[in-house]
Amino acid sequence: MLQPEILDPSLNDAQLASSLVRNAAILAFAMREEGLTGERKTSVSDVVTAADKAAEKYVLQQLRVCRPDDSILGEEGASYAGSSNRTWVIDPVDGTYNFLSGSSYWCSAIALEQNPADRLSAEESADPEVILGAVYQPQEDKLWLGGVDLPATLNGSSLASLPDQPLSQLSAGTYLHPSWLMQPLAREPWLAAVERLATFRLLGSGSCDLSRVAQQELGCWFQHSTALWDWLPGKAIVRAAGGSTAVVRVNGLNWFLAGGATAVAELSEALRSATL
Repeated sequence: MLQPEILDPSLNDAQLASSLVRNAAILAFAMREEGLTGERKTSVSDVVTAADKAAEKYVLQQLRVCRPDDSILGEEGASYAGSSNRTWVIDPVDGTYNFLSGSSYWCSAIALEQNPADRLSAEESADPEVILGAVYQPQEDKLWLGGVDLPATLNGSSLASLPDQPLSQLSAGTYLHPSWLMQPLAREPWLAAVERLATFRLLGSGSCDLSRVAQQELGCWFQHSTALWDWLPGKAIVRAAGGSTAVVRVNGLNWFLAGGATAVAELSEALRSATL
């Protein structure tokens, strides 16, 4: 199996994040090429592979050496409580169903979260402050990076600020699991938002989608009940590209929104219009 490089602790946070997602994705891709099977988690489309676990283990090990005081949270179970007020949030393979199916639309993603001591509300826990995000899609060799005081880039080139356009002019990246189509609490807000769009895409990787919002290949993004590892890396990059983000609660579900200011405001209004 491919052995990823050992990283230098003197790297700054942006350099470290970039190296971690690149190496994790390359490791996962190499393992896929050697042959993988998936293990079902919550549904047929929610799976995990040995590559997910190996990539997360690599990131965990490197962070414990390079940032020993920081906390760590990973999708596949990585957990460490550090002494600082910072947490690295890891998604070793975002879009595992795509990954296992042979698609190129998957990535490795990481975020550095700020942990204020006074965060008490459910809203703050669902949408914490994020310092930095990095996303790498290996088969397209695309590395998105951005954060606080770090303008959004794609492969080192600056991304233009997001334009402010209404939903009627935009294509949205979104996702709704088929099981939720039977539940009005989620279905009706989702349909209310979709009806206002020019069009929409369900592509299967939140971090890839959010990075493409920052890149302006997608106009906006929304999804409910998004895990921190699927939200924070892309949130950091969208905001670094001059975009807006929000979390709104409708019918007991948190909806995560990203795009230009007008798009986020209109998504929020559309979702809330379907309160049951």
